[in-house]
Amino acid sequence: MRALKFIIVKVLLFSAIAVQGQVNVNVNIGSPPLWGPAGYPEVRYYYLPDVEAYYDIHATQFICFADGAWVHRTHLPPQYKSYDLYGGYKVVITDYHGSAPYTHFKEYKAKYAKGYRGPAQKTIGEKPGKGNSNAKAPDNGKDKNKGKGDKKSKNK
Repeated sequence: MRALKFIIVKVLLFSAIAVQGQVNVNVNIGSPPLWGPAGYPEVRYYYLPDVEAYYDIHATQFICFADGAWVHRTHLPPQYKSYDLYGGYKVVITDYHGSAPYTHFKEYKAKYAKGYRGPAQKTIGEKPGKGNSNAKAPDNGKDKNKGKGDKKSKNK
């Protein structure tokens, strides 16, 4: 009887240790920027009609057409350095799940021309105080293009 109790205690202890040893990994790949529209936590891309560019939430980078190719950058091109990301309209792309949203650029450009304003949007966060530049993607501590030039994809 004593041996049976000893075995049961060992099994229970081993089970408790095994349960505690389980690891739960939750990977959050790119959080939506504070200037992004509220209510779309599962979306990967926004289209910015005023600057004819995309924003990739997972990569925390803008995708812009420059020098004949689509490039991924942490900032908007220099001509848009004063563009207000909080005030500009963001088209939430819910019907595309690949890695090259610009394959539908002609459709988006026709449907959402510069100056397009759809339904009112509330941003996720508050706009920073006056004098701050909002044309920068959130800094995740790494610049994927540092020393390599911009990633380019031929297409338009």
